[in-house]
Amino acid sequence: MQSIELVGLKFSRSNFILVITISSFAISSRKLSESFPIKSGRKSHRHFYISLFPYFPSPMNIQGHRGARGLFPENTIRGFIEAVKIGVATLELDVVISKDLKVVVSHEPWMNPDICSLPDGSPLTDTVKENHNLYEMNYDEIKLYDCGKRGHPRFPEQQKIPAYKPLLADMIDAVEKFVSDNNLPKIYYNIETKSTQQGDNIFHPTPGIFAQLLYDVLIEKNVNQRSFVQSFDLRTLQYLHDKKADVKLILLIDNHDGFENNLERLGFMPDVYSPMQQLVDEQLVHDCKNKNMQLIPWTVNDSEQMLYLKNLGVDGLITDFPDVARQTLRVEKNPQG
Repeated sequence: MQSIELVGLKFSRSNFILVITISSFAISSRKLSESFPIKSGRKSHRHFYISLFPYFPSPMNIQGHRGARGLFPENTIRGFIEAVKIGVATLELDVVISKDLKVVVSHEPWMNPDICSLPDGSPLTDTVKENHNLYEMNYDEIKLYDCGKRGHPRFPEQQKIPAYKPLLADMIDAVEKFVSDNNLPKIYYNIETKSTQQGDNIFHPTPGIFAQLLYDVLIEKNVNQRSFVQSFDLRTLQYLHDKKADVKLILLIDNHDGFENNLERLGFMPDVYSPMQQLVDEQLVHDCKNKNMQLIPWTVNDSEQMLYLKNLGVDGLITDFPDVARQTLRVEKNPQG
C-alpha cells in the first residue's frame, strides 16, 4: 500500500484521504453554522436535544447550567448525566450544607416549593423558607423529598421524572463512572457555594467551614484539579485563596459596579470572571484578556446571543440548553437531524 509522508508522519493513502475529508467537513460545517446561525425560541429547544458522544473538542467551554435545566430536573444526577451525553465540557452546579454537614447539590438552601414535593408525594406549597431549611435537616431526610416529578414552571420542556437532591460525592461518583464507562473526555466541575452573609448560621455554616467542607469532597474524589469554585459570596473565594487550595476560583457578578471595583473588593485575581450576560461588551472582553482571566457569562439560552458572545471573544458560556449551545457553536451535525 502506498504511503504519504507529511511533517515527518507517515499515513496510508486511505487514511490520508480520510483525514483530509474530515478536516474539510469540519471547516465547511463551521462556515455554514456561522453563515446561517440557528435561531431558537423556547418552543424549538427539544428539536436540538441529541445525545452525541464521543464528542469532539469544543472551541468554547460550554457549561450545562444545573446540569441541563431546560431539559431535565436541575441539579440531579440524571440531569448531569444527560448533560454529559449532550457533550458539555463543564457541569455547572450549586451546593449547600445539611445539618449533618454533608455537601448537598441544591440551588437553594431550602426546598423550593416550585419544584419539590413532600415525602408523601404531595406538592410542597409552604413558601416559608425556614420551614424546609436544608441546614436544619439531616441528609437522610432531605433525600426523601422529590424535586423532579412536578417539572419546572419556567421550563415546560423539562422532563418530569422522579429526582432527589444528591450528595456532591455521589454525583461526582456517578458522572465519573459514566464518563469512564463510555470512554469520554474528562469532565470539569463548576461549583457554586450558595452562601450569603445574612444566611450565616441560619441557612449554612460560616464561609470558612462551608468552603472547607466542599474542598474536602473535591480532594477525596480526586477532582480538585478539574474543579472550579464560584460564588457571589467573596468570603468563600477568599478563604480558598488564602488557604492556597488547589482549585480554580471564579468570581460571579450580578452588579453594575464595574470590572475594577469588583476585583478590588475580592482582593486577588480570580481565574475566571463570570458576569450575567447583559454585562458583557468589547471592553470587558478586553479587560479580562489583559489580566489573563477567562470570561464566562451566564445564563445564555438564546442561540443568537450565543453567537454574539462567541464573536465578542468570550471563553465559554453557561446555559440551561447545552443542546442548543452545541448545535449553535460546534461543527457537528446530527446525520438524522
